[in-house]
Amino acid sequence: MPFIKTQTNVKISDKQESELKSMLGKAIELVPGKSEEYLFLKFEDKAHLWLKGDNSEPIAYIEVAIFGNESHAGYDRFTAVVTKAVSDILGIEPDHVYLKFEDITAWAVSGMYIDRRALG
Repeated sequence: MPFIKTQTNVKISDKQESELKSMLGKAIELVPGKSEEYLFLKFEDKAHLWLKGDNSEPIAYIEVAIFGNESHAGYDRFTAVVTKAVSDILGIEPDHVYLKFEDITAWAVSGMYIDRRALG
């Protein structure tokens, strides 16, 4: 299950959140084997974010955690699509949109533990 947490120092309206949700649902399909069906999202607006000692400009920090894609296939296209959409939807300049990727090796849901290393 991919998990994407979007933090920004600007207000996200309900309409913008819905647009971001839809866009992320489509963008995650650029990563092989991933789809919106299992996508988990979190949005945090009006966060206290600073970039280069300044907090006066709109900023977005997006954490993307993905299970079972150690080769990072599709991350380049995903990054381009997400950066453009965040810029278009929230008015944040592309050089103020940062993505961090995390490789998930173990995950649990519904009381079931899955370890990528055990799957081979």
